[in-house]
Amino acid sequence: MKTLAIGLMSGTSLDGLDICLAEFEKKDKWHFQILKAETLPYSTDWENKLRNSIHLSATDLLELHSDYGFYLGQKVKEFIEQHQLENIDLIASHGHTVFHQPQRKFTLQIGDGRAIKMETKIPVLYDFRSQDVLMKGNGAPLVPIGDELLFSQYDACLNLGGFSNISLTSEGKRIAFDIAPVNIVLNYLAQQLNESFDENGDLARKGKINETLLDELNSLGFYQQLHPKSLGVEWCNHHVFPKLEGIAPVEALATFSEHIAQQISKVINEKNIKNILITGGGAYNSFIIEKIKAKTDAEVIIPEKKIIEYKEALIFAFMGVLKMNNEINVLSSATGSTADHCSGVIA
Repeated sequence: MKTLAIGLMSGTSLDGLDICLAEFEKKDKWHFQILKAETLPYSTDWENKLRNSIHLSATDLLELHSDYGFYLGQKVKEFIEQHQLENIDLIASHGHTVFHQPQRKFTLQIGDGRAIKMETKIPVLYDFRSQDVLMKGNGAPLVPIGDELLFSQYDACLNLGGFSNISLTSEGKRIAFDIAPVNIVLNYLAQQLNESFDENGDLARKGKINETLLDELNSLGFYQQLHPKSLGVEWCNHHVFPKLEGIAPVEALATFSEHIAQQISKVINEKNIKNILITGGGAYNSFIIEKIKAKTDAEVIIPEKKIIEYKEALIFAFMGVLKMNNEINVLSSATGSTADHCSGVIA
């Protein structure tokens, strides 16, 4: 039986809301087709609201949680009307991450799913991370279930978004973990040069690597930790951004790009990965891709635009389908939780 699902994803880099309509069908294995997908850039007002959400009082944050839920619902409704879509079975929304502190047993993705349901009149699945955190997991990464069931032809899947995360099969289990910050830092540095991001890595290309800074970054404790492990904005605020103060943005971009490539290549080489699918906005950063290719022997596969840009939204749609079927959609081998489980709240 075919299922039509819409996936919603808002990444930490705040480049917009990804909406992906896909069709899923299970025969011998799961098959998917992306039918329509687009990114809706946030207005300056919404970008500021989401960027500053981490500093809000509890009451203001609860208000934003509702407001953003209605905003998501309106955007989906517009998407449905614009493309004259019908018979959509479900909407799966990741929400926008404000806090992620699994060690303290909480993670918060705002955008109330009930508000999305009220706007669209379609069943909504949301809050996919909290249950995992309560089960002593990292609440991340969640995408490996999709890598396992939809992209099994690749040794590993690497996403280059706000952070880089990888998923691969090791000793018969799907493992996954965050590797290093990517666009959350690169965009911050590009913005100091009045660019919203470093297109193709062209700014970084002009810079000289600061070896002292590179050594400091590479010796951060996170890189010595064993997986499963995950990163958040708070970690960058504490460990990365202070190290970049007083360094010219172009030099910092060159150095941080090298840092990203070194950390990713180290994992590819240690795990003996033969081919790797790279998606996320960072797949367009040709400077970093060239560096990864130079530092490893793995075949690097950059897929079609729809997969690069919407793989995460696609997989959240898929997680919604699995939840509706009451099937496992979170892998404990990836998140570190006590068991595989079926996560998400149904509105």
